[in-house]
Amino acid sequence: MKVRPSLVLATCCASIVVVVMDISIVTVALPSIRRDLGASVSGLQWTVDAYTLVLAAFLVLAGSTADRFGRKRVFQCGLAVFGIGSLLCSLAPDIGWLIAARAVQAAGGTMLNPVAMAIVATTFPAPAERARAIGVFGSMSGLALALGPILGGLLVDGFGWRAVFWVNVPIVAVALVATALFVPESRAARARRFDPIGQVLVVVVLGCVVEAIIEARWLGWTSPVILGLLAAAALALLGLLFHEPRRADPLLELRLFRSLSFSGAIVMALFSLCGFGAFLFVTTQYLQDVRGLSAWAAGLCLLPVGVAVVMLSPRIGRLVGTSGPRLPLVVAGVTLALGGVASVALGPATPLPLVLTVYLLFGVFLGTVNPPITNTAVAGMPGSMAGVAGSLASTGRQTGTTLGVAIAGTITGTGAGSAGGVWWLVAGLGVGVLVLALLCTGRRAAVTAERAAALFAEVERVPAVR
Repeated sequence: MKVRPSLVLATCCASIVVVVMDISIVTVALPSIRRDLGASVSGLQWTVDAYTLVLAAFLVLAGSTADRFGRKRVFQCGLAVFGIGSLLCSLAPDIGWLIAARAVQAAGGTMLNPVAMAIVATTFPAPAERARAIGVFGSMSGLALALGPILGGLLVDGFGWRAVFWVNVPIVAVALVATALFVPESRAARARRFDPIGQVLVVVVLGCVVEAIIEARWLGWTSPVILGLLAAAALALLGLLFHEPRRADPLLELRLFRSLSFSGAIVMALFSLCGFGAFLFVTTQYLQDVRGLSAWAAGLCLLPVGVAVVMLSPRIGRLVGTSGPRLPLVVAGVTLALGGVASVALGPATPLPLVLTVYLLFGVFLGTVNPPITNTAVAGMPGSMAGVAGSLASTGRQTGTTLGVAIAGTITGTGAGSAGGVWWLVAGLGVGVLVLALLCTGRRAAVTAERAAALFAEVERVPAVR
């Protein structure tokens, strides 16, 4: 089969679109889901977080599984499971079933995001071409996140909230055919062994932290349940720090974090998507519940976000490939911080043009942040670590989104009218991105990346035990 890089990239981008769009497309449907299924605020939080939590917890496992058994094979399996999960979501009779179906959907998504990244990195071996391709791939992630509410609003008003799930089915079907025709099979030269203990510990850390944040508003932070969840998360984290360095092939390759560039990229991914996840969760409810707009009108109000991403992302991808990631990351941090501060003043009577101007800031942020983060995480890493590095960057994004929704829902409680604390949090996260951008993209960071890559030179020459 003759490899056509552009078609491979297009197929991988289609997969990232459906996976990432299902994070944001659901947010505009939350008011309708609450009314139709009688869901509580915590139910709405888990409708989003059941999806992002599964993605965050199992992305690395999916990447290593694909390296071992074949990326194309796992990619196809992921598409099929994602499509089945989407159908189950559209048929859910109550909020409990919807949350469970979202977890199934996410199980398929875990086999798409990191695997697609590895396929792209393998298809474009030249550094400059790979940087541009990764830039396009990363920008599609931001585009899908931004356009989700717009498409979701149209579907909810036209066909009901269930339509935001079954719309995935034809896209998945086309992607399955394109994968069979155009995507070549590939495996890592050295497949990594499974780490079941590490995987369980990751699930415990993320699950306990998110559950504690969501339930703390009702139970209180000093509740024995909340303290027990946080203690379990802390013990699991200590277990990871003790267990992972002692494995030849750990689930979390902690040596990667010796690279300042890589570590900064992971934290920036977490900060960025935490801020944007909080923004989406609060904004779609503010527009519908506080301002009284329809789902379609609320989606249209987020059009400035989508337009900014469409206009900026391709250019940012090229800029990162030629000039590096620092400038786009600085712009992203500044605009996220400004967007958070400006949102504090938004109320029921704020003129709509002013609201749309504020949302444009978030669009500029999203359009500039994804390509440089992805490139910074993968750049300088040896081939055997590209998939792991990309998976961890995606894990940072999904963890950030999960925490953003959990924290935003906990702060606002039953309404979006008391979201001032959320916006100050978003502003602080923007400042954090700015500081990290300045620290992690200089010469010193590049030196640490070279040293971290050298740690894996011997590993690349040794076959893995299967």
